Amino acid sequence: MPADPPVAIERAAHGDVDALLAIQRSAAVVAFAHIFPPDRYPFPSAEIRELWAEALADPEVETYLGLVAGEPAGVVSVGRGWLQRLFVVPEHQGTGIGSELHDFGLTRLVALGESEARLWTLEGNTSGRRFYERRGWTESGVTRVIPYPPQPLDVEYRRTLP
Repeated sequence: MPADPPVAIERAAHGDVDALLAIQRSAAVVAFAHIFPPDRYPFPSAEIRELWAEALADPEVETYLGLVAGEPAGVVSVGRGWLQRLFVVPEHQGTGIGSELHDFGLTRLVALGESEARLWTLEGNTSGRRFYERRGWTESGVTRVIPYPPQPLDVEYRRTLP
């Protein structure tokens, strides 16, 4: 896949909730269809929209949009020592946007005074897990159950920050 134009990374605002929801829904429905078959487990738009609204209202969480040619292509959200969310719309996956957003998120965590970062990713998200492992993340051994049916497991990863 050819490289996309440069990514502009901008701080998300309350008015961006719908764009954040659209990015996550687009990425998750494709990436996690083997975990959450959409015909059996529709994407929980109302719940996820509320989580984005809460994140944008939280002074300890920073959320950034990755824009390509002015259009939302990805999102990264960080706070309290966590890389909280990282999503890239399917048409831009594999073009380096995820890496740029990842690295930007870690830079923000360092700027916020963190020396270690953590994240959750679905146990069955093999491509996501490889993505993080290639970037120095290691499993901590901690898991949790996702509250959405069919209640798959999340695995925690940790990484020392520079």
